[in-house]
Amino acid sequence: MKKFRFSFPPYEKMMSNIAQDIGIDLGTAYSLVYVKGKGIVVTEPSVVAINKRTNQLLAIGNEARKMVGRTPSHIVAVRPLVDGVVSDFEVTEAMLKHFIDKVHRSNFVLVPRPRVVIGIPYGVTEVERRAVEEAALSAGARQVFLIEEPLAAAIGARLPVQDPTGQLIIDIGGGTTEVAVISLGGIVTSRSLRIAGNELTEDIMNYARDKHNLLLGETTAENIKINIGSAIPLEKPLQDHMRGRDLVTGLPKQITVSDSEIREAMKGSVRQIVEAVKSTIEEAPPELVADIMEKGAVLAGGGALLRGLDKLLQVQTNMKVHIADDPLTCVAIGTGTVLEELDNLKEVLLPSQYNPV
Repeated sequence: MKKFRFSFPPYEKMMSNIAQDIGIDLGTAYSLVYVKGKGIVVTEPSVVAINKRTNQLLAIGNEARKMVGRTPSHIVAVRPLVDGVVSDFEVTEAMLKHFIDKVHRSNFVLVPRPRVVIGIPYGVTEVERRAVEEAALSAGARQVFLIEEPLAAAIGARLPVQDPTGQLIIDIGGGTTEVAVISLGGIVTSRSLRIAGNELTEDIMNYARDKHNLLLGETTAENIKINIGSAIPLEKPLQDHMRGRDLVTGLPKQITVSDSEIREAMKGSVRQIVEAVKSTIEEAPPELVADIMEKGAVLAGGGALLRGLDKLLQVQTNMKVHIADDPLTCVAIGTGTVLEELDNLKEVLLPSQYNPV
């Protein structure tokens, strides 16, 4: 099999002193940027506001997020990434350029040309992979390296991915759930599910519409999920207010909902996540399953914070399930760790036509 090697010419050292190399968790809901030697410096929503009349970009990240659901008809707040995959090349390029420029703004670098490591979902096509690379290069990156998100999350969770032992990582982000058994720096078996945090939010919106004739905004539904969402019954019941527009009268309406109602709304999606984990374990070689049973699985991503999900998975899989120390940042920290130790970890990167042998 042809082996890919990344060569770094002498001028790379000079360029690295000028431009700050960065790792990016390019998520459907949020994008996190890790700067080599500094850690995570940017955490912003993956949202861009566009004026449809002039095709002008009005805002990116936090400013654009504030506009979601509050814009006039000619202004739209869009997510250029759908399920972790580029759906709008030009907007993704603008968003990446915004992040790169933001990192270098304080250094007074006129033309930053950093090396960039980006986490992408497992199993994306060659075309989708190339779209991410080209968007980053067009945004000003000097070199682009791609790493599959399950591997990045495992590295960020400080799992020994290069050891000849099995590691099970469950990364539940905004657009995708990535489940993978990892050994010797590679993915042995995996599942990539287009059901994650955004789908759980949508479940709550659908429940409000179907059960209460209430039209909820995305932000409101997400806050309810965070405030009272759970995967198993809670010892202490929780309640929250659900505010939106009554679909019958057209007037504002507020109702009080319990954690059991929200759990009922999300149970279909949660069940599919659990089944994806079980299917991945079933396909793993028995020696690696034995390793996983001894060490347990690791939950990462924003979905790991859903109350009781670790306990539900523990019951369903008959093995220990741990939540990573900082699940929200695992992928970003993983991309940054690869940057810091590029020589040692280059084998975990995906081969690329832009970084030839």
